Amino acid sequence: MTRTIYNTATSLDGFIATDDHSLEWLFAADPGEANNEHADFMKNVGALVSGAHTYEWILRHEGDEAWPYAIPSWVLTHRDLPRVEGDLRFASADSDQELRDLHAEMVGAAGGRDVWVVGGGGIAGRFAELGLLDEVVVSIAPVTLGSGAPLLAGRVDLRVVEVHRAGDFACARYEVVRP
Repeated sequence: MTRTIYNTATSLDGFIATDDHSLEWLFAADPGEANNEHADFMKNVGALVSGAHTYEWILRHEGDEAWPYAIPSWVLTHRDLPRVEGDLRFASADSDQELRDLHAEMVGAAGGRDVWVVGGGGIAGRFAELGLLDEVVVSIAPVTLGSGAPLLAGRVDLRVVEVHRAGDFACARYEVVRP
């Protein structure tokens, strides 16, 4: 069964990126086994969705010639963004129904595997609000940013499923509690 999972890293004070959308702070801490855990997570991911800032950061960090993921990938945006080689789909889902329809398309493309919400917190928050988000997996870095892009937008009730340490990170997996 396909699950929709928001898997990300956050600062201790709850930000996934700085005010200028940088993730460089993330690489100052020792990830320990977190890289292996992410590789295991990716084995069951069949599609992903990100926002424009995450997409642009990935292109800058991974190289802007080809998309690093060989799975159907959606970028939610209202801007014209550079296109690179890969299975990329740009969309804007302003209404709740548009987001539900887009999510159904993602689930279909995932082929029974999971949908990964890469970032940001606004997208994950909207999915949760519509009852489309199943889990939140977060690696908490030992750094505070003071401001930036929040981990989640809006209220999301969660239930702890698992907590462990990976290097310098505290890692937690939550299931989304639906009313």
